Amino acid sequence: MTTARSRRAQRPTPYIARIGMTSLALSLTLAFGMAPEAAMAQESPVRVSIRSQPLGDALLQLGKQTSLQIFFSQSVVAGLTAHDVAGNLQPEDALQQLLQGTGIKYARSGNNITLTSPQSAAAAATAATATTTATAQLAPVMIKGGILGDLSAPYAGGQLATGGSLGLLGAEDIMDSPFSTVNYTSELLYDQQARTLADVVVNDASVRTLTSTGGFGEDFQIRGFPVGSGDVSVNGLYGLVSSSRVPVQILERVEVLKGPGTLMRGIPPNGSVGGSINVVTKRADDEPLTRVTGSYASEKNLTAQLDLGRRFGEDNAWGVRFNGVVRGGEATTRDGEQKLGMAALGVDYRGERLRWSMDAIHQEDVLENIRSQLGFDKSVTELPDPPDGRTNFYPGTRLTQRDSTVMSRLEYDFTDKVTAHVGVGYREGNNRQIFPVNVVPGSPPNRQSADADGNFSVMTTYYDSYSKTLSSDAGLTADFDTGAIGHRVALGLTYMDQELGNAYSAGTIDVPSNIYNPTPLPPGPADRLSPKRASQTSLTSYAVSDTLSFADDRVLLTLGARHQTVDVNSYSTTTGARTSGYRASAVSPVAGIVFKPLDYVSIYGNFTQGLTRGTIVGQNYANQGEVLDPYKSKQYETGVKVDWGDITTTLAFWQIARPAGQEDDNNVYGYFGEQRNRGVELTAFGELLPGLRLMASAAYTQGKLTKTQDGVNEGNRAPGVPTSTYNLGLDWDTPWVEGLSLNGRVLRTSSVYLNNTNTLRLPSLTRFDVGARYRTKIAGKAVVIRANIENLTDKRYWLASNSFATNGAGRTYMLSASVNF
Repeated sequence: MTTARSRRAQRPTPYIARIGMTSLALSLTLAFGMAPEAAMAQESPVRVSIRSQPLGDALLQLGKQTSLQIFFSQSVVAGLTAHDVAGNLQPEDALQQLLQGTGIKYARSGNNITLTSPQSAAAAATAATATTTATAQLAPVMIKGGILGDLSAPYAGGQLATGGSLGLLGAEDIMDSPFSTVNYTSELLYDQQARTLADVVVNDASVRTLTSTGGFGEDFQIRGFPVGSGDVSVNGLYGLVSSSRVPVQILERVEVLKGPGTLMRGIPPNGSVGGSINVVTKRADDEPLTRVTGSYASEKNLTAQLDLGRRFGEDNAWGVRFNGVVRGGEATTRDGEQKLGMAALGVDYRGERLRWSMDAIHQEDVLENIRSQLGFDKSVTELPDPPDGRTNFYPGTRLTQRDSTVMSRLEYDFTDKVTAHVGVGYREGNNRQIFPVNVVPGSPPNRQSADADGNFSVMTTYYDSYSKTLSSDAGLTADFDTGAIGHRVALGLTYMDQELGNAYSAGTIDVPSNIYNPTPLPPGPADRLSPKRASQTSLTSYAVSDTLSFADDRVLLTLGARHQTVDVNSYSTTTGARTSGYRASAVSPVAGIVFKPLDYVSIYGNFTQGLTRGTIVGQNYANQGEVLDPYKSKQYETGVKVDWGDITTTLAFWQIARPAGQEDDNNVYGYFGEQRNRGVELTAFGELLPGLRLMASAAYTQGKLTKTQDGVNEGNRAPGVPTSTYNLGLDWDTPWVEGLSLNGRVLRTSSVYLNNTNTLRLPSLTRFDVGARYRTKIAGKAVVIRANIENLTDKRYWLASNSFATNGAGRTYMLSASVNF
């Protein structure tokens, strides 16, 4: 095992020349036999930022932020708290500040630090010169970043990580990756009081949500292409989280990859090409955890959460992490109810060569008076003003959702260079919906449309569904050299089988309504049908990749390909007969390169190709139930990443092209033409100053329809794609009140078109969020109080998803208190 290390010691500071000379002098001195103690005395200071917290957790942070490898037993640090330590410090000076007043002694040998209590100081001197085996007899705890492959260390500021998992390619530092990635830490999730995954991913300008809080589900957009909740992977496996929304209480990390991720994890169930989202579940840390959190969100929505973690056994090999959540009360829609009951259990084992984990998650949601989407008639050329953010277009809607998931993963190191893994999971989900359907004279009853004044007629239907998903992957990685060239070869297999069923019970009574004065839904149909199988999908693939390193790792070349087979069948939910289907195979290649002219500069480029399973045409179209052929998408990307020390900046240029799904004049849905998105992205994150954290990004996108059928809408802007998006987030530890931090965030999105003809436009929007938190101690217990306001100005705005729109949530107050017992 190795300790978690930060890239911080390798990053440049503004005094690059001085540090370069210092490094040269140190190297020459060591070459001539300088004593280790003298060498350590000339260690270059590094940026350290550690808040007051339990001493074991603080030592974990120090191990991530410096090159020190720290060993200790739990009895040494039990019950002790570290004070704030921040500044440009030599690693050993930072350690001394953390240990000040604790009475703990330490012995150092190179970068290895062994901690002992005052009563066993003599043993520390012996341990400092002992072999690794002798050290292990002290029952030390390695300062690690995670289980099943260490989680990458947090970057300066703690909001983002220095890297993340890329499936087949393994965990990669962002400076070594030829792709654009963003990796959010649990610290960010807590400090922003995120409720679901959607609250997290919007921190990057390349990602936007297409639906608002309290809707039937959550849909995202990455690089201008939609990504549904059903395409979110958990611990690398698709189809195992709720297809509606993912609560953050189960999450340790959120990893966002921009661009097709077919090579990394295979085909996502719904074929997203703009990017992919992977969430990492929680594991028990070495420091015992008992945290109780109570939360309030307007209007009158209350949440209680218990987060419990323990490790036990020799060397803390076994770990258990439990999270339980209960939520209820009115939230962001008038007379709405948002209930959540969730229990998540994570168990893991970490041995010298064997690592194993298991997760069991059960989630139940009940939403009443849901924030629903609305379509507009084709004759509408200007949208009506959006109504109040608490307005529900359809009083009487209801969603009941139940999801149960169990998954497991096993890793084994055959040698220090060869590792194998296997993962498997199963999920069952059930939804029951009281669903609104708009009726417009002269239009089919399932065409959801309103006129320019917001008038429509609505009837009640029941739409119930289920899903059964088996998802698995296996792989083998090997590191070796051929002469001066290093290799990291990976082989992988994935298999996913998913059965979807539904039942649509149509109503017969319609009533007039208006978006500003909604009418309650009329009585529903007399009979409610039971869901029957509608589709069966099998996705099978095998992949190989090789990451070659040249010139002392200054050039990294990644080559790989995934062979995929898509087998999709559609069935009648009334007769059970197969109505259509296909079986197709294709190979998706990937090539990526990273060139490091300097240690802190990475110039990169990639070509990726994604394969998407064919769409099963929905009930709104004349060819409903038809299964369209699978299609390929291509991405070209190049850019540069610079790690300035406490700030990392990136610049990326990219293009993604895929077939464009749309309807023709006969209301037939198909792939008519191509949607080509091109863009430029800029990001910056880290610490501007000690205690001042930054997340800033901008994205400029040209979404265009090309190669259209008979030239119809040729050159038009792709619907739903903003030309520009901007994010700016700051988080500041105030100097005048110890423990008080203030934060703010601005999200700007330009206007978008709602249709292919570019005749209906949604205006641009700017949203302001603010917050504060206070860390203190009450009765000897660590307490964090957080307060946030989303949509501070109570901005009224529309959000677009496909051809539908919904009103965004209004001003929302959130207050929480967490206590560590």
